[in-house]
Amino acid sequence: MRYAICFTPPMGDPLSVTAASWLGRSVYTGEPVELPSIAGLAVSDIAFHTAVARRFGFHAMIMAPFCLRPCMDEAQLLKAMMLFTSDETPFEIERLEVARLSQCWGLMPQMPSQPMHLLAARVIQAFDRFRSPLSEEDIERADPDRLTAPQFTNLHRWGDPHVMDEYRFHMALTGPLNADAGRRVEAPLRQLFQSLLIEPLLIGSLALFIEHEPGAPMRVHSQHPLGKVSARPRGDKARHLVAARSVQDDAATPPAPVTAGISSGLAFRAG
Repeated sequence: MRYAICFTPPMGDPLSVTAASWLGRSVYTGEPVELPSIAGLAVSDIAFHTAVARRFGFHAMIMAPFCLRPCMDEAQLLKAMMLFTSDETPFEIERLEVARLSQCWGLMPQMPSQPMHLLAARVIQAFDRFRSPLSEEDIERADPDRLTAPQFTNLHRWGDPHVMDEYRFHMALTGPLNADAGRRVEAPLRQLFQSLLIEPLLIGSLALFIEHEPGAPMRVHSQHPLGKVSARPRGDKARHLVAARSVQDDAATPPAPVTAGISSGLAFRAG
């Protein structure tokens, strides 16, 4: 079993709903979602281009999937998550846009977000003690010969090349695409998400994701609101508690099989 620490909007947020439709799966329930009908792009093409991203669900990765150290357990991790997030303050990323990171299309800030960058670094530093060290096989899968010097250092120190100064906030909406495929999905993605990206994105919680077995679809185990509980409005507090209970209850059930030919052997880091 592996865990990851990510950002994903609340389940009922229009951005989450639209992304679940595009990817064909809810990252909260694990259930398949009907793919959208988009002029000029066949449903089969959407399913193919989103297969890798579908397994990971709609999220921005902060701490990549890790196995717990033998001396740690899930209860300790959850307690640490609650303590950590209670000391953080919600903030906004001014505006997202549809953009390409490497060969993957997704949502990225129009301008770098210093608060997000600092939060991501604090997460890595705070939760590294829970992570089992990488095996030699893990390091080889990261293809270290292709890494820059800072990325290589990050891989060996933090278990992930793309952290600290190398971190980029990215909510993946496709797997790796060649140039022709990228051109085919760019306009539909902009059309589908444009109206949802006008307002700033609230970073109001962190999500603990779980992968029940190697290659299984990842899903939200629990959402952890940022800030002291006593400082939140009463209605907001109640909604968060209900949402957290619902997510944890759902997480007790193994995720449903996902359609559209997910390749469980692909290593993919979004964000």
